[in-house]
Amino acid sequence: MEINLTRSRRKTLSVRITPTGDLDVRAPLGLPRREIDRFLEEKRDWILAHRQQVLSQNRQGQEHPLTKEHLETLKELAWEPIQESLQKYAPILGVTYGNVTIRCQKSRWGSCSSKGNLNFNCLLALAPRSVLEYVVVHELAHRKQMNHSAAFWQEVAQAKPDYKKDLQWLKANGGILMARAAEGKE
Repeated sequence: MEINLTRSRRKTLSVRITPTGDLDVRAPLGLPRREIDRFLEEKRDWILAHRQQVLSQNRQGQEHPLTKEHLETLKELAWEPIQESLQKYAPILGVTYGNVTIRCQKSRWGSCSSKGNLNFNCLLALAPRSVLEYVVVHELAHRKQMNHSAAFWQEVAQAKPDYKKDLQWLKANGGILMARAAEGKE
């Protein structure tokens, strides 16, 4: 398995399994490599278990791949429910936002730039409406907290108290959807 290390002005060390089964490690700029290696060794059991789960989901998703045409249709289908959710939840959170873009992403359900521009994954059109709304709330909450601190999760819970079930759905099913899309992007 390949380890992709990205250093930035972050404060914490994190690891995630990419759809291909590689490790995506994000580390603070000055953190010594031995500290990163120690972290990865501590997380070894978690990494191996979750890597197997990701690879299994990829195999399932590749059994029913989405074509480029499917992905373009999903962009169109996702637009209206995302817009409706933004209009519903932005006032609840007391935030504004900039441009909204829907694209097919390999590893993210959404993102929020420091300028307030929002990006959403077209695959949300295949998720339950509640899950789509959770992703919208998640990105809108970043307009107040550009991190995943306790304060951030309080903002999410304020707007969507049942968000944990939606997050669980994404963890259980998201990898399969992402794997289905990987074929159509090539």
